[in-house]
Amino acid sequence: MSDNSTKQFVIFGDPVEHSKSPQMQNAGFKNLNIDANYEKYHLKAEKLLKKTFMEKGIDGANITVPYKEAAFKQADEIVGVAEKIGAVNTYIKHDDKIFAYNTDAPGFMKAIEDFGEIKTVLLMGAGGTAKAIAVALKEAGIQVSVLNRSKNRLEFFKELGCKTFTWSSFMLDSFDLVVNSTSAGLKDDEFPFEKRRLENIFFNAKYAFDCIYGKETPFLKLASREGLKVKDGEDMLLYQGVLAFKLFTGQEAGVSTIEAMRAGLKNS
Repeated sequence: MSDNSTKQFVIFGDPVEHSKSPQMQNAGFKNLNIDANYEKYHLKAEKLLKKTFMEKGIDGANITVPYKEAAFKQADEIVGVAEKIGAVNTYIKHDDKIFAYNTDAPGFMKAIEDFGEIKTVLLMGAGGTAKAIAVALKEAGIQVSVLNRSKNRLEFFKELGCKTFTWSSFMLDSFDLVVNSTSAGLKDDEFPFEKRRLENIFFNAKYAFDCIYGKETPFLKLASREGLKVKDGEDMLLYQGVLAFKLFTGQEAGVSTIEAMRAGLKNS
């Protein structure tokens, strides 16, 4: 960590080494000449999240897998849509209190804008990211079906008014957009659902979105082959990052800053 006048930001996760948030946020700081530094912090235990944040003199943080729900529980104040989601990805320190936000939800909605009109979505997975996406879609008046391997995490989505399915209870339907919010394909060649059944789903869909970024997952490869318009998670990462940047700095990221942040993301 550098000198005291430099504001300190981190991303907490486990794993965290693959995160491109530091290069994106640092590019934004540089673009606006803000004296700040953003780095990765590999947190091994969720119970240490608040303690680490408060004791290390950190001004703000992003929180990634698997701590978004723990971060929600440990915050002092929950702001905005995060209250409904029950998961947060951004911490800001104000007067020795942690204020927590969810920028994934609006980041996702901005990322899917160029697909055009969407009325029905099939969302695969039921973690913190899925919760943010489901809340954002429902608030936009879009019909959401959630598909998860087991039913133990589906209660939240039921209460939100989503249709919910396990792998064994899933009934084929047509969906405008199919979203993978699971980690299938991140470090392996797995699909988030049985390949044959996924092909059937894609046959009746227009768009596919994978929250994983920086690689073409088997899910996206299959969707492309079936003729769907596809996107990986880069824009979601960028736009949630732009929203977090504003929370960190109090400054709006204009066009040139957003482009600098996007270029930062592409630096490997």
